[in-house]
Amino acid sequence: MDSDKFPPEIPIKRYQVKTAGDTLDVFNNVYVIYNKSMNNTFGRNVSNDGYNLGLKWQCVEFVKRYYYEHLNHKMPNSYGHAKDFFNSKLKNGQLNTERNLLQFANGSESKPKINDLVVFDGNLFNPYGHVAIISKVEDDEVEIVQQNVGKNSRDTFQLVFDNGKWTVDDSSLLGWLRKK
Repeated sequence: MDSDKFPPEIPIKRYQVKTAGDTLDVFNNVYVIYNKSMNNTFGRNVSNDGYNLGLKWQCVEFVKRYYYEHLNHKMPNSYGHAKDFFNSKLKNGQLNTERNLLQFANGSESKPKINDLVVFDGNLFNPYGHVAIISKVEDDEVEIVQQNVGKNSRDTFQLVFDNGKWTVDDSSLLGWLRKK
């Protein structure tokens, strides 16, 4: 089986959520928690060993908890807004030392992979940006799993390969980070 493909035999379980704190989705045994509103915060989530996972049920908390629980990865800088995960001064494939992850700009020679962390820039309605995890990769699309976007925990984007570079078709997507 191609390691970039989502195994078709694993169904995505959808949960019925009623209130903030309910389980919305699960990816690789890591729970996506319903937050109800982008601006809701419920205190800080800290692991048993004291690692800061972030503000409960925000997008940053999910991706850091995912990397911590599923990939056994702690980021050297455990703080920052979502858009701050991407360092625009780095070249493709360079190590982002604040996250200890390899970084690729949207429009990279490196195709996105499952478990990559994607970073979206801020905008007028959300100055903090957004982060999510790539949950599925095909030749022409990627699926992400995300927290703190209402009840829509999954989203799909067109993936384009042109002139030797891979681009996720969303102008706000800055790029992706990957565990080395």
